[in-house]
Amino acid sequence: MVIVSAKISKRNVLLGILAAVCIVVLLVFLLNKADEPNVQPQEQLQEATQQQSLDGGSNEERVAFLQSFGWQVNPTPTETQEVRVPQEFNEVFTRYNEIQQKQGFDLSEFAGKTAKRYVYAVTNYPGGSQDHFATVLVHKNKIIGGDVTSTAQGGTMHGFNMPD
Repeated sequence: MVIVSAKISKRNVLLGILAAVCIVVLLVFLLNKADEPNVQPQEQLQEATQQQSLDGGSNEERVAFLQSFGWQVNPTPTETQEVRVPQEFNEVFTRYNEIQQKQGFDLSEFAGKTAKRYVYAVTNYPGGSQDHFATVLVHKNKIIGGDVTSTAQGGTMHGFNMPD
């Protein structure tokens, strides 16, 4: 018969119990997380996919990006210029960034940075209007935002999705 004795302080016993409780809580959390379905709504899934492949360094990539939304554009930009994303957003730019956020972009990440702005004439706007232009913003060869705008009096601006 073997007898083993050990002297353990109350502090060590409490630390051991605390460690065991932490392990149990962590296991419960991880098991619950594993049971949750990893399903995203279709739009979020499309946005996530688009965000990962937004190369815009070449004209062909920018035109293909616009075509992915159903737009037909004149392949030669009507305007190309460098623009600076404001360091601090005023009310107008905050509203513009809300349009960007609805389509999976966020220009606040580029505050104070310079981007290239490419404007393309849209040739297939619903209703036959010829006064719509698609703007694509590019930073370090990646598309970071943009819009489709009407230059008509009282014109509108919206994201890249084709209106219903």
